[in-house]
Amino acid sequence: MLNEKLKNVFNEVLNIPLSNINDDLEYGVIGWDSIAHMALIAAIEEVFEIMIETDDVVDMSSFAKAKEIVKKYGVDLDA
Repeated sequence: MLNEKLKNVFNEVLNIPLSNINDDLEYGVIGWDSIAHMALIAAIEEVFEIMIETDDVVDMSSFAKAKEIVKKYGVDLDA
């Protein structure tokens, strides 16, 4: 499932347990700082083969928002 793939990106970049990755996970928590944010963006772009626009980079403030943004680029996270 692609939703699990997105969770794995967060897990690898932020180095946090999968059990901590849910819709409530927000920027500024558990090591998700500006440097980690850019690493997340790069990893998401690579894994899902998309290019995220600047406005979406700024708007990605939670795992829930990341799912919404990835879906915006045509990725079906339920597939």
